[in-house]
Amino acid sequence: MNRRMGTRLGWAVLAGAAADLAGLGLIAAAAWLITRAAEQPPLAALSVAIVATRAFATGKGVFRYAERLTGHDVALRAQAGTRERLYEALIAPRPPRHGGADLLSRMVDDTEAVQDLLVRCLLPAAAAAVTAVAAVGIGLFVLPVTALVLLAGLAVAGVLLPAVTAAATRRWAARIAPARAALAGTVADLVHGSADLAAYGAGERALEQARAADEALASLERRQARVHALALAAGTLAQGLTVAGIVLLAQASGAGTVATAVLALTALVSFEPVLPLAAAGERLAGITAALRRLKEVREAPAAVTEPPAPAPLPRPPYTVEVADLVVRHAPAGRDGGLPPAVPRAAVDGVSLTLTPGRRVALVGPSGAGKSTLLAALMRLVEPESGSVRVNGVDVRDLASDDVRTLMTGLTQDPYIFQTTLRDNLRLAGPDAGEERLREAVREARLEQWADRTGWDAQLGEDGRTVSGGQLQRLALARALLYDPPVLLLDEPAEALDEETADRLMADLLDVTHGRTTLLVTHRLRGLEGVDEIIVLEEGRVIQRGPHERLVAEPGYYRDLWESEVLTRR
Repeated sequence: MNRRMGTRLGWAVLAGAAADLAGLGLIAAAAWLITRAAEQPPLAALSVAIVATRAFATGKGVFRYAERLTGHDVALRAQAGTRERLYEALIAPRPPRHGGADLLSRMVDDTEAVQDLLVRCLLPAAAAAVTAVAAVGIGLFVLPVTALVLLAGLAVAGVLLPAVTAAATRRWAARIAPARAALAGTVADLVHGSADLAAYGAGERALEQARAADEALASLERRQARVHALALAAGTLAQGLTVAGIVLLAQASGAGTVATAVLALTALVSFEPVLPLAAAGERLAGITAALRRLKEVREAPAAVTEPPAPAPLPRPPYTVEVADLVVRHAPAGRDGGLPPAVPRAAVDGVSLTLTPGRRVALVGPSGAGKSTLLAALMRLVEPESGSVRVNGVDVRDLASDDVRTLMTGLTQDPYIFQTTLRDNLRLAGPDAGEERLREAVREARLEQWADRTGWDAQLGEDGRTVSGGQLQRLALARALLYDPPVLLLDEPAEALDEETADRLMADLLDVTHGRTTLLVTHRLRGLEGVDEIIVLEEGRVIQRGPHERLVAEPGYYRDLWESEVLTRR
């Protein structure tokens, strides 16, 4: 927390304490005024109490408003800062460890813990402590023996009960947030997978899973509610016993009616800010679990290591050299406590060179390592050995964001955001004019669809309102609009029909003429125009060369070419 936030928090604590003290003073002054007025003294003897009562009544409202305003301002700023830091952690390349629904739960529910920590725990505790000290001080001044009783009652309600409720809640508080995330994930599967569930008659089973997840969460929350109710009842009982004890002591000590009324009502009101601390202790256990879950996300190891002092970007034109690159994904654990098996390398000793204007195509069966190679070029995964150099500078010495300004493009699973077509395109070119947007859409063969649908049409989340081919072409248009020095294209013709895919590949090879391009594709038609074709299998280069030479020699490429030609006949 920075100094400015600390100052605001301090003002909130002072305002809250002042509001509670004003409430305490109001009751004490009103009690003295009522009991003293019953004795019918001269009006002048009551004037100070009358003014004090009015001042305390007005002050309580003003200070409470100031405390709410300042406290919530600090809490909301802290929550926004937490979400910002969490988002920064999420956008950094990291191995997938949490599902989307779980991350959403952490982003929404768990970040609210920061707000609750301030509003429901820290501020009430500080104000209650100040009020308790003031109330005990009044007791010491009026009748010292009653101060001990009040101190004991306040200690039970403000210290013992919160500690007990926190300990009791902690047993299952750490399970509530994961249970909520599990329910969110199940509901997300029901919503997004409703068509598949209906198609295979699995809807009822999915609903049963959702009901089970809901019941598990409800059971935990019912336990939490029972603890809250018991703590509230115990606090109220402590309040009643304390007031009764003070009244009995005051009467036994021969204190007058005025003193007894002041002591009793002061004790009664002093519990007002203290009683919510039991709920604060209960909430603190949940907050601790939520903050721990946020910490897990923020401290998750990054997929790549950033250099402590990134080197500056080299000057264009750019030559990319990949030398003996080996990429191995993180090993998966085994059952039975055995050590994780070491997986084979996804990319195993691949070398290639992309000189300015050179176009290279990567082909091979699924799982050959093509997409992993592109991810290594974009610094989304860390290589085990080998190197990727740009103008002689190892990309590991550059900031990852800088590397992706040089080498990026169409990824394997493009994402379409829930906004307009125009805004989806401007993600890659915020300052692009209408003509440049249309040019990118035209190059991706999407112009007719864009004009028919409308540039301001709202697209569904993850492209649910567009076909697979339209989604792919829209993502391609976005990559062309971004126009990086080295264009990486991962299956640009995926999910397109034969005729459209052929036209798209032809147009794509035309618009990338003279542009440094690395193209991953299963389609061989049109690859006569690229400078080199590299065939990968199980992460290794098994063939490389121009199209004419590869179709002339036995191997995977010729077999795939002949199969593609026969299919078209």
